[in-house]
Amino acid sequence: MNVTPFWLAGRPATGDAELTVTHPYDGRTVGTVAVPTPEQVEEALSAADTVRREAAALPLHVRAEALAHVSARLAERAEEIARLITGENGKPLLWARGEVTRAISTFRFAAEETRRWSATTQRLDTDPAADGRMAYITRVPKGPVLGISPFNFPLNLAAHKVAPAIAVGAPIVLKPAPATPLSALLLGELLAETGLPAGMFSVLPVPNDRAGALVEDPRLPIVSFTGSVPVGWAINDQVPRKHVTLELGGNGAAVVLPDADLDWAAQRIGLFSNYQAGQSCIAVQRVYVDRSMYDAFLPKLIDTVSGLVTGDPWDDKTQVGPLVSQDAAERVEAWVNEAVEAGAKILTGGTREGAAYAPTVLADVPDDAKVAREEVFGPVMLVQPVDGVDDAFTRVNDSAFGLQAGVFTRNLDIAFRAHRELDVGGVVIGDVPSYRADQMPYGGVKDSGVGREGLRSAMADYTEEKVMILTGLPL
Repeated sequence: MNVTPFWLAGRPATGDAELTVTHPYDGRTVGTVAVPTPEQVEEALSAADTVRREAAALPLHVRAEALAHVSARLAERAEEIARLITGENGKPLLWARGEVTRAISTFRFAAEETRRWSATTQRLDTDPAADGRMAYITRVPKGPVLGISPFNFPLNLAAHKVAPAIAVGAPIVLKPAPATPLSALLLGELLAETGLPAGMFSVLPVPNDRAGALVEDPRLPIVSFTGSVPVGWAINDQVPRKHVTLELGGNGAAVVLPDADLDWAAQRIGLFSNYQAGQSCIAVQRVYVDRSMYDAFLPKLIDTVSGLVTGDPWDDKTQVGPLVSQDAAERVEAWVNEAVEAGAKILTGGTREGAAYAPTVLADVPDDAKVAREEVFGPVMLVQPVDGVDDAFTRVNDSAFGLQAGVFTRNLDIAFRAHRELDVGGVVIGDVPSYRADQMPYGGVKDSGVGREGLRSAMADYTEEKVMILTGLPL
């Protein structure tokens, strides 16, 4: 099998080691990736540092056209890339195609935001001492970005690191997850077609045990990390003087209130607890249903979940495929078994076959069970009756996480109350917490992270204001 090169300061390169990428569903090899040496990593960091001023001075049209080129090329190669994602990640083609579509939009949105990325002015003659003075205010890059992307969305979450960096004129060093580096390396191939300055980007599939040196390097003053909670906060503690953005975990809650459309709620919750095999930080994990309709809602939910198509991710009809590894599936199995031993009931699912875990609904889950308190990151949800809005919102907030929540209601007063009272970064009214538009501000509170992604928000995160005062103007 051919070895896929990594991208070193904009050019393909190979090192002295290789990484084998396997398919989670059947364990076959789907790719072999070159791993950079420490010397090559140093070369990439030096190049990013060297090019930082040139990158910041790139005209907006150059940045926007590069981003638009990547968007167009992703669209041209969409099916090929979707199959690459399925191969390395194991997610069904249904979701892999959706991820490619989102990445196309992410780069398109970035190109559009780049063309709107402009300075502002502020008159200062509000005080007599500042007659004739005006402030010209720009946003400038804080420096090169270290982007660390996870395995669950290997293309689009890499895009959310790369696109805003290029948009603001910041070099980026991308470290993809070792389990799923192929999508990020293909992204590097498309970036290399754009003619961006050498050093503007590198894609380095280094092992996780070498990531600490990247995090600590002073030439990368911004660290943008998406991944597990312990690793994210350890990074934050490791470099307290850097600008760190963290998109971490969640245990997303959905609230179903008496005025909800029960069929719609059951379909959406059932599907989006199990999409990506539950390996999404905004997958539905906790479901709180008003007691007055719990008995009517529960059979609809179970029917939806038990009717999901599981199995081979290469089948166009498959909705739920394997987890990223057998170890991941075994951990989910252990957490469910632990909850059952403590009194929880399995309403459907609860079985494992290799790396696949059946879509599972649990009831009577103790409040202190891992499946209630932590992030399952698997196709498992708990469902529980609640006594009204107060009880529902209290339970949603009784969590160490605060990424997004979904509230199924048609009541506008309750919608605004949810926005005000729920301790989350985003509230979705009339749908699941799993909804994300790639251009919107996205991120969480509490253990779910700090900072926001979503092109414009990330562009602001990667930059800081710089002011020039103009004097003696005839204002």
